[in-house]
Amino acid sequence: MLFKKKPFPKKCDYYSIPLVDLSVKPENTPEELEYLYEYTIVDDHSAYLGHPDSVLLNNGDILTLYPKGHGKGAIISKISDDGGKTYNKAIENQPASWEKSLETPTVYRLQLKNGEEKLILISANSKWPGMSSPGGFNSSISLDEGKTWTEFKRFWDNDSETPLIPIVAMASLTRLKENGEFVDKWMGIFHDSSFINYKTILTFDENGEYNWSKPEPYLSQYRDIELYAGICEVECVRSDCGKGDELCLIARCNKKRNTSLLIFSQDEGETWSKPVEASASLNGERHKAEYTDDGRLFITFRSIERNRQMVKKMRKDGGQKTWYSEGWVAWVGTYDDLKSQNEGQYRIKIAHTYLDHQNKPSLSANADTGYCGNVVLKDGTIVTSSYGVFSPEEKEKGKYDTDKGKQKRKTFIVSKRIKLSDVEKLIKQKKNCRL
Repeated sequence: MLFKKKPFPKKCDYYSIPLVDLSVKPENTPEELEYLYEYTIVDDHSAYLGHPDSVLLNNGDILTLYPKGHGKGAIISKISDDGGKTYNKAIENQPASWEKSLETPTVYRLQLKNGEEKLILISANSKWPGMSSPGGFNSSISLDEGKTWTEFKRFWDNDSETPLIPIVAMASLTRLKENGEFVDKWMGIFHDSSFINYKTILTFDENGEYNWSKPEPYLSQYRDIELYAGICEVECVRSDCGKGDELCLIARCNKKRNTSLLIFSQDEGETWSKPVEASASLNGERHKAEYTDDGRLFITFRSIERNRQMVKKMRKDGGQKTWYSEGWVAWVGTYDDLKSQNEGQYRIKIAHTYLDHQNKPSLSANADTGYCGNVVLKDGTIVTSSYGVFSPEEKEKGKYDTDKGKQKRKTFIVSKRIKLSDVEKLIKQKKNCRL
């Protein structure tokens, strides 16, 4: 549908909350805060690595999974047993079917009413240029905290009654309620290349066998907005620290015509409110949200900035025509901030992702980052992992950008440890803060 006018009212295109820059350590930084500027290299052995996801295991270990390649590629596992300081372990005897993954894997913990816990990994069968796809999506289950996994089981492929080619399945997975109580049902969300967004319900039978219901479009009522904005890779946040009765979707808008969108449901995803624009402070792509130990939200994403004045300046610094990126960032605020479309409390530039011409951090950054795996440790420390070009020096031997004739820089999977109380000390000291 073609719009005669934009479907959203004119909105402020910049944010005014503090930005805390953790990419460059200021002089005289207190020793106890130096860790905020450090990151751990999870992996750097491939020409391209990306799109990690993480889950916290019951023993405190962090399991991180990602594809060997851009989206598609064999699934790689890394395990940290020291809170994200090192990643020296991996899953032994991974399923053979993981070698042929065609999408970025996502991983979630399932807590059942009977006290049982499972881990589930999902990987879509996306269509890539020059490659065929069976369609649908795959999932794999672990019953022993990630030690062993089932082989991929495929759902809703080209041979089914509803053949689909999903993208980023599942971008979110949310446990549902019935009559105000949590039940053993989970709503998974993904989209396709036409920006149709689907939901499918995960259930288990009495024998423990699982099934995904027939995927159904859930934003059909707002198809004009869905298509105009290019809604995709939607995160779902439940109110009241994950215990409330309202769901909030945070949607990437791939066409970059507007700020990221917020959509609400008060009936467990049966119906949704009309999408509204989030604050400019939350604008970006592939949001991943975790509640912290004090009830606030820590949301990571790939920054997309539409500040018209800054866009003009950034064009001279490798920026885009209508937008630029601050790279891998996080937003800190409350659910009420989401609900009210407020700016939140502050933003964090977690690490600089280098553009081709850069040899030092700057405001503008490479936007190829931001798909994150986030966990919150028992002591409140947030461990966030992402991918990107984090060093201007590290280059791939023999690898050249054929368009620019330059040696290609390595991409890394890295993780960073963050305590919000320590970040707030920097804000009070006005160290590396844009206020």
